[in-house]
Amino acid sequence: MLWVLFLLVAWCAAIVSCTRLCLAAVAAAEPMDPDPAAEGKDLSLYEAAFLSGGPRRVGDLVLVAMCRERRLLLAHTGWVTVVDPDGRDELERSVITAIGPEGQSPVRPVRTALATAVPVRALGERLVAAGLAVPASARTNVAVAVRQVRAACALVLMTAAAALLLVPPAAGRGPVAAWFALPLLLTASSLLIARLEAHPYSRWASPAGQRLLGRIDVPPRRTAGRCPGAGAGDGGDGDDGDLLTALAVHGTAALPDPALRAALKAHWGH
Repeated sequence: MLWVLFLLVAWCAAIVSCTRLCLAAVAAAEPMDPDPAAEGKDLSLYEAAFLSGGPRRVGDLVLVAMCRERRLLLAHTGWVTVVDPDGRDELERSVITAIGPEGQSPVRPVRTALATAVPVRALGERLVAAGLAVPASARTNVAVAVRQVRAACALVLMTAAAALLLVPPAAGRGPVAAWFALPLLLTASSLLIARLEAHPYSRWASPAGQRLLGRIDVPPRRTAGRCPGAGAGDGGDGDDGDLLTALAVHGTAALPDPALRAALKAHWGH
């Protein structure tokens, strides 16, 4: 009956981790008190990008916007080159600073620097203060809880394997396997529910922020919209607003140019 000890370990890990995930998810879902003035205003593109995809999405938006205006070159190889070193706002100046004095850099370190830049952090803090973004602590708690449930699921499998080795085949391993199937089902179903309800485990927009995002008129995907360095040709200026809006809300999947998507996706870890 030594296998019962392994079963107790599996059940304890499953119950504790799943309970922590439930508590973290409930805390993250608690309604926030949005600023009435914030709920009545229209989101800027930077704000929409942050609420949709966080600092990484803001970085995508800045790079593509500057590329569309021929102030940056984005190559499909994942390199970015400065054409115009004068940024028009703090975010653009942060991009140029991250690229460095040589005026050329791989996209990846630019992305890393921009995600933690002061203007991006200030943007997130303003949105949290307005009740439109979820605080970082809530997102972190859910992500940590999900990792703990994953670890518990792996522990259940390992303890089940160890327990089955202790049971002689003649005694029948079916009932033992059935007992371990219960904590395995608990952890696996918790991960599935978290995937469906809290994916990507770090939702940026609060319910009020999601309502504002829902008001944005996102255009359909365009077949134009290339920029220098990411492909041949250049879309008309009339498409810029629609393209950037789609990018802010839906991410790089909304970019019609495959070379431009490659420049961002392959090196930004999307």
